[in-house]
Amino acid sequence: MTTSGISRRGALRMFGIGALGLAGAGVLSACAPSGAGSTTNGGDPKSKDFDFSSWSLNEEAAKPSIEKIIAAWEKSQNSKIRAVSYPYNEYLSQLTLKLGGGETTGAVHLDIAWLAAMAQMGKLADLGPVAGKGGYTDVALNSGTYDGTQYGLPWNTGSIGVIANSKLLAKAGIKEHPTTIEEFEAALRELKGLGGGVVPYAAATKVAQLKDIFPWMQTFGCKLLDNGKVTIGDDASIDAVTWYKKLHDDKLIAADVDRFDARALFGQGKAAFYDDAIIGKGVTSAQSKDKTLADAMQPMERPVLKAGDTPQALLWGGVIAIVKGKGQDAATEFALHTTTDLATTSRYFTERALPPSTTAGLAAPEVAKDTFSMEWTSKITKTATGSPFWQFAQNSQIEEAVAKQVQAVLVGTAKPKDAMKQAGEEVAAFIKR
Repeated sequence: MTTSGISRRGALRMFGIGALGLAGAGVLSACAPSGAGSTTNGGDPKSKDFDFSSWSLNEEAAKPSIEKIIAAWEKSQNSKIRAVSYPYNEYLSQLTLKLGGGETTGAVHLDIAWLAAMAQMGKLADLGPVAGKGGYTDVALNSGTYDGTQYGLPWNTGSIGVIANSKLLAKAGIKEHPTTIEEFEAALRELKGLGGGVVPYAAATKVAQLKDIFPWMQTFGCKLLDNGKVTIGDDASIDAVTWYKKLHDDKLIAADVDRFDARALFGQGKAAFYDDAIIGKGVTSAQSKDKTLADAMQPMERPVLKAGDTPQALLWGGVIAIVKGKGQDAATEFALHTTTDLATTSRYFTERALPPSTTAGLAAPEVAKDTFSMEWTSKITKTATGSPFWQFAQNSQIEEAVAKQVQAVLVGTAKPKDAMKQAGEEVAAFIKR
């Protein structure tokens, strides 16, 4: 694992943009939304004016809430924040280009999966001295840490876990959530017996979302990465994929399902379980014709291999990092305020249902009365961990390489043992680059 800074060209290469992307970058820059201009960092750290980059400013549902936060800060501090946004799918590559070129200042909103790659560019400030003032939960603080340094102040901390439809479970006579793999599989078979096109578990089976296999591999005992060695291909990973294949062949999960398909099936009352982030309740229930569905949605601990094991879940959320240089001090205070001010975090939760990252924020009445969020935090986020592959800029290629091998097993063109061996070798090659 490297901790040295990387060049702009090196970052482009690692993100797969390359020479062709350099030309495309110019096009993207020309088309960039408002605010993506030519400001250079390295200016006065004490300047009150700075940029705030966030993909959420490009999203209709999220933009008003964040603009309120920005406007309130500008008014109270007599400062000017320049809002910078790119669509989520372009955000990482655009931010990498701008950060590498010294064209980004102030605060940057980061998916926690991107933090390591951005930190390796050597442009982000160490926020350790201010993080202790925030009252963040331990799991939240960890989400903003890379290689022992606090590069991000946690804004919203959650996880990707399993959501259950209590109405379908009751219909199948299942009174309690299954806690082990054996119980889970038995529950899926009971649910299959309902007929009517019910997919017991709307698990990911398309390459685009098959990274969901990682928590199941961990459930079976695969560490994914152990002391720098890729362990995909070990017995545990083979057992996990073999079990997944069995669910597929027995039609307990369905072919060609991604997150959007899973939400649609669940929203139609055709799936009893599916994997999603904590925002899944709001997203899925909003698109469902069943207006009682939200009340039936329950967070469920991922079943374990044997009683006493720790349920596996992938950490999910966002942090705010600070670029060294112009506006650094004010941007740091803005990030601290945005992520810890009780009135601000409570209002943000009310408007967006994204859980705060502080102990006080989670205890606020607006949050504490939301049973789903509180249960999610205590049942799923409590034991969630980040992916060991997030530290590598090639993370997306790693996930795709594994996903393709798992899909090959599902469609019957590869055996689990051969596929996992191949996946492990490909991942090992990626992390050596």
